[in-house]
Amino acid sequence: MQPATAQEILRLTGVSKRFPGVQALADVRLDVRAGEVMALVGENGAGKSTLVKILTGIYQPDAGHVHISGNQVRFASPNDAWRAGITAIHQDTVMFDELTVAENIFMGHHQLRRPVPLLDWPAMRVRTRELLERLNIDLAPDTRLKDLSVAQRHIVGVAKALSHDAKIVIMDEPTAALSQREIDYLFGIVRQLKAAGTGVIFISHKFDEIFAIADRYTVLRDGQFIGAGSIGEVSQGDLVAMMVGRTLAEVFPKVEVPIGDVVLEATRLTHETEFDNISFELRAGEILGFYGLVGAGRSELMQSIFGLNPRRAGTVKVKGQEVRIRSSADAIAVGIAYVPEDRQVQGAILPMSIRENITLPLLGQLCGAFLNLGRERAVTREIGNRLAVKAASWDQTVEELSGGNQQKVVISKWLATRPEIIILDEPTK
Repeated sequence: MQPATAQEILRLTGVSKRFPGVQALADVRLDVRAGEVMALVGENGAGKSTLVKILTGIYQPDAGHVHISGNQVRFASPNDAWRAGITAIHQDTVMFDELTVAENIFMGHHQLRRPVPLLDWPAMRVRTRELLERLNIDLAPDTRLKDLSVAQRHIVGVAKALSHDAKIVIMDEPTAALSQREIDYLFGIVRQLKAAGTGVIFISHKFDEIFAIADRYTVLRDGQFIGAGSIGEVSQGDLVAMMVGRTLAEVFPKVEVPIGDVVLEATRLTHETEFDNISFELRAGEILGFYGLVGAGRSELMQSIFGLNPRRAGTVKVKGQEVRIRSSADAIAVGIAYVPEDRQVQGAILPMSIRENITLPLLGQLCGAFLNLGRERAVTREIGNRLAVKAASWDQTVEELSGGNQQKVVISKWLATRPEIIILDEPTK
């Protein structure tokens, strides 16, 4: 536990931010000390993403102040935040697949040879190797990013943060796609950052992780500061109550329903490289869980059932009738929906509106000679309210939403089709 006398390296006071129709943040405060992990906690739409974007210079606050090591600062751009020593490692970190590890780490702050200002690639490769050794990972600096696992990409993101001696590292849902072994390794890196005096803002919906790695917590709800304190002096129930504004007897109560007849039967499903001889049954009212490490073939199997990943052999029956699914349209026609793991690439069209995304699979039903905008808005309103999508309006673009609300839009889109069978691939990511 970090002592209370530790140096304060970040303080936010009275920070507010408004978008058209939405007060995203109102009089929020937060402080982070050197060598500690501060857990930033809140539901989807609580304002966490907006706060991170203010800290990283993407947004500028409408009111309030940001202090770094006691000095008031204002970030006009991400470069200003970077130079002040703030960096973020996002769940969906933007890096370049075709570039090498070294090129990604030094993107935006290349080392130069002097006196002639040429890129000093030998020096950057040496520095990359030093950073990776510090993180106890065996990666060649010239390895292309596309050849790395999700966990290794996160490590590259940490190395990028270390490459400019960051004072504050923001980790936004960093464990969403990691195995337990990879999570343990990442936590080891977080402890290295603490030992070096770096302040870490850790954002997660997983309470076991918060209690395992955090020293203190700050809770936001509906864009407002709710509370802060030592993680050792609060319970999971206390945090949940602060997040949602009420006590919950059980965080995820199990709903008992009668189990019906078989609605989906897969027999000996086989792919050339991804999976072999897979058989299972799913019954009405039943939740069937598929578990396996990253790369085990879970997503590939489900994509095959949905018509996105052609298989070599096997049969699929829906309500006892064999079906031939060659495309997603075929799957939708027999009552199957698929919420993919990667919402930003496969799940939603980010520049389009919430309304357009939710009703995309229903265009055939909503169109005559022209699109029936009244029905489209009614469908969007019904399903969007049901899932409590937080947005300024249904015409707001999906790319402007927080990650959790983007996921709600993707799930809303498929629930709008009223499926008999819904496949959820890492739905809480």
